[in-house]
Amino acid sequence: MEIAKDVGRRTAPATLQDVAARAGVSIKTVSNVVNDYTHVRATTRAKVQAAIDELKYQPNMTARSLRSGRTGVISLAVPELSLSYFAELADGVIRAAERHGLVVLIEQTGGDRDREIELLTSTRLHLSDGLIFSPLGMDSDDAHHLDVPYPMVLLGERIFGGPVDHVTMRNVEAARAATEFLISRGRKRIAVIGAHEGEVVGSAALRLQGYREALAAAGLPFDEALIGPTGLWHRHDGLVAMKAMLDRGVEFDAVFGLNDTLALGAMRVLQEARYKIPDDVFVMGFDDLDETQYSLPALTTVDPGRAEIAEMAVKVLLDRIGARGSRSQPPLQHLTEFAIRERESTG
Repeated sequence: MEIAKDVGRRTAPATLQDVAARAGVSIKTVSNVVNDYTHVRATTRAKVQAAIDELKYQPNMTARSLRSGRTGVISLAVPELSLSYFAELADGVIRAAERHGLVVLIEQTGGDRDREIELLTSTRLHLSDGLIFSPLGMDSDDAHHLDVPYPMVLLGERIFGGPVDHVTMRNVEAARAATEFLISRGRKRIAVIGAHEGEVVGSAALRLQGYREALAAAGLPFDEALIGPTGLWHRHDGLVAMKAMLDRGVEFDAVFGLNDTLALGAMRVLQEARYKIPDDVFVMGFDDLDETQYSLPALTTVDPGRAEIAEMAVKVLLDRIGARGSRSQPPLQHLTEFAIRERESTG
């Protein structure tokens, strides 16, 4: 039996020389187009790009990164993707990075302080041009660990006034606005789910501060019985804290979950206990997760500007990467805008 000689034959990948020959230009001109140098004429760039497309030329990214000093990759470190907020944040960062032609590597730290600190000196970061970092275990005493030799943008509420750019949300103002929203609709005994006992700096502490400011401004007393502490901020934690409050016989006419997953867990307990939402009790969340539009009833929540956080974090990081590590400009702090998303759980 005769076997065709060309079975399994593969066409060799196109080279820089092949593109230059097809376009009728020098190899240097092709290299300038591939590396996006600005001084190439538009007509020449179009001719080279057409040749690249026809030949399906793939640049040698390793050689390119060695020449430019960049990898075209950035890293994102978050506590855990099982928390919907961080999953949706990661999605936003990936989308923003793609618009700049970047790839995102994701690290999970578990919110563990030691793992977060270890990550900052990890050799894995050599694979990327910079880091967007959202710590949960570190605090203000660890700010010196952020003094790293590569571009970094800090997210979250664990460290303020550190040596790197910081993009975060207006936790106090947003939580105060959420509480004022409930008060304006006649709610006077507003339970809070998700407080962290003894916390001074962090999302829970800042949002509880906003809650207390709203009560004080409205002349309503602060009642410790209305505060439901939790360790973590998962649905189960909201469920347990809400059940404990019901078991204590605490009276309330609204529930403010310090994040959406806590509020959804609390809402499940309330419905099992035959509370009608919103007739008997209003429920408010914080984060504007996609799933809040589809809960039953749909959850009123605070949009803290997550999309803006993702966009701004990528932009600021790229600015620092472009400056090639220069620290002539002081660290920037950017606070996002927020909005109340009114839905069925508040009438």
